[in-house]
Amino acid sequence: MRAAIDRLHGEVAASVRVTGPDTRLVVLPEYVLSGPPEGEELSDWAERAALAVDGEEYRRLGEIAADLEVFLSVNNYELDEHFPGIYFQACVILDPVGAVALRYRRLNSMWSVTPHDVLDRYLEVYGPESLFPVADTEIGRLAPIASEEILYPEIARCFAVRGAEVFVHNSSEVASGLVSPKNVAKLARALENTAYVVSANTAGLYTGSLPPMSGDGSSKVVDHRGLVLAEAAAGASMAANAEIDLTSLRQARRRVAMENMLARQRFELYAPTYGSVRMHPANQVTGVPPRAHFRSAQERVIADLADRGVI
Repeated sequence: MRAAIDRLHGEVAASVRVTGPDTRLVVLPEYVLSGPPEGEELSDWAERAALAVDGEEYRRLGEIAADLEVFLSVNNYELDEHFPGIYFQACVILDPVGAVALRYRRLNSMWSVTPHDVLDRYLEVYGPESLFPVADTEIGRLAPIASEEILYPEIARCFAVRGAEVFVHNSSEVASGLVSPKNVAKLARALENTAYVVSANTAGLYTGSLPPMSGDGSSKVVDHRGLVLAEAAAGASMAANAEIDLTSLRQARRRVAMENMLARQRFELYAPTYGSVRMHPANQVTGVPPRAHFRSAQERVIADLADRGVI
């Protein structure tokens, strides 16, 4: 991890030199320090790969942000003293002095514990504002989207109604010449929320058993109209860089038009349905669950939905 941070420092510095000194936001991919877990039990992965929130790795990533005077978006697994033995996947935005501007823990995950799985205790410790934090900065209001959460419109919407203007998307995803689900979702989340999406995908996965180029390409910047402004091809690249025009975005949000999707939302219509229907229930984890818990939890949800005639 220390070697990776040193490499990233050099690569980000060189990229900023190319894109120009007015570069203010850099988004790094998911798994940039550790790679993904591949079947390890939670306690094993927590020991091997999860960071301390006040540890050396975050300090050194903060030094990159401070050295280059940028907002740096990173995604890591991290420990939490209030939940011993497990880890959360966290999106962290570091500001230009190296301090944490925002910390978000992924809410939808197939194979790891999320705040939703321990919701009552998590809210007791951190409060409701911890679930959908938005950083109000001099380069706009920033909000994170973790990996496959780009597929969940509710996640982006909850950030948007809190004022988010730029979604930073740390991702590791299958790239293809075809239109993939995540690439469709990036356009949709931008258009439906009148927001930018800055999405960084891993340039290959070399630490595990998958073919290493499965997660390569597809880093892109999408504007508030759902238009792709820049996109990287294969390989480690800084080609997905573009200008974020906050003035244009804010004018679009204030414009009376059919295209103003955010202003036309009618949440009173949707709230009763969301409030009355249970899909995947909260508070399903106590202690340190075995990895098999996550499969059985989804099996129970699917069986319940089938019994109720939802599916």
